[in-house]
Amino acid sequence: MKVLLIGSGGREHALAWKLAQSPLMTEFYTAPGNPGIAEHATLVSLDVEDQEAVAAFCAEKAIEFVVVGPEAPLVAGLADRLRTDGLKVFGPSAAAAQLEGSKGFTKDICARYNIPTGAYQRFNNAPKAKAYIRAQGAPIVVKADGLAAGKGVTVAMTVEEALAAVDDCFEGAFGSAGAEVVIEAYLDGEEASFFCLCDGTNALPLVTAQDHKRVGEGDTGVNTGGMGAYSPAPVMTTEMIERTMQEIIEPTIRGMAESGHPFSGVFFAGLMITAKGPELIEYNVRFGDPECQVLMMRLKSDLLPLLLAAAEGTLDQVTAEWSDDPALTVVMASKGYPGSYEKNTPIRSLPEAGEGAKVFHAGTSLKDGQLVATGGRVLNVTATGRTVSEAQSRAYALLDKVEWENGFYRRDIGWRAIEREKA
Repeated sequence: MKVLLIGSGGREHALAWKLAQSPLMTEFYTAPGNPGIAEHATLVSLDVEDQEAVAAFCAEKAIEFVVVGPEAPLVAGLADRLRTDGLKVFGPSAAAAQLEGSKGFTKDICARYNIPTGAYQRFNNAPKAKAYIRAQGAPIVVKADGLAAGKGVTVAMTVEEALAAVDDCFEGAFGSAGAEVVIEAYLDGEEASFFCLCDGTNALPLVTAQDHKRVGEGDTGVNTGGMGAYSPAPVMTTEMIERTMQEIIEPTIRGMAESGHPFSGVFFAGLMITAKGPELIEYNVRFGDPECQVLMMRLKSDLLPLLLAAAEGTLDQVTAEWSDDPALTVVMASKGYPGSYEKNTPIRSLPEAGEGAKVFHAGTSLKDGQLVATGGRVLNVTATGRTVSEAQSRAYALLDKVEWENGFYRRDIGWRAIEREKA
């Protein structure tokens, strides 16, 4: 099968690494990719925002299946454009991708279909938003409605912090994504990520993970796109997974179909496990980053037929097999991230990763033959182990061998699970 993967980050490197192992694969291309992905696929210099250019490439190479990694092309309708040419595509339509493209849309779906989530209001101007915040008090959550690369959410512990977040949104800190804000109740509990493939009708639950969003150790500091993750998430017990499917995922599948936007692709449900049970924080319509990296390390099945089944409407005919061994990934980021940081700093050496370990490239490129850091999140150093503690020690042993002076990382990824293991 001739496959094109869209994207260039750590998530796409993990997908490429796993897809390339499929015996069904005959030709494999990634656009635009990165130097790590180049080990598994042929890189293509395509502007993935130019849908006609992507369609033309698919026609030229007789591509049969397209896997869209990031959310922006999905929200922009790339899957719709390619499907008009008869291509099979893993990823939702633009209408269904609103689950990530508009936080207000998702909250409205939750309200309509009785899906447990925090109480909320939508606002298109600052004075009304601020009046609501003053009336509700803190802690409270302020979200830019649109796509903001994981940075448009403020969990405000004071009213002043919430008011400042509203100003950030309406004064353009997140571009057009902040033209509307969603203000919602603060949910107290433990966060978890749950993944489920969907073909519009059928659902195939995958596994759980836990992300570390804050930049600082002990989950302190500002929110980022994610500083590390591990799988499985101990808080997601069998009972909690069943409740998540029954109370959150299945009503969403029904609701999207009834709304005329059947969902095909991967549901990534960001959950808060509260005293009442699982509650939805947000939906993403693509694999998590860096959660995808730990999922792919644990997946024993061939990934390609699973994604194809989601695209073809045959998910009820496939199953996924997983390793029981936990996996853990640590993000190595450019100093200054998630604020401003220096680009094109040299990465002098990466360690050889043995069995059950992998260094995924997230924000790298080659410049005059030298590997350089081009992004905020640059490397995802990933390992498995019999326990989370073992996976963590293996990942940090690899990290200590990375030679990149401008990099930094948290030293406590997986701390919640490790505390549980010690208990």
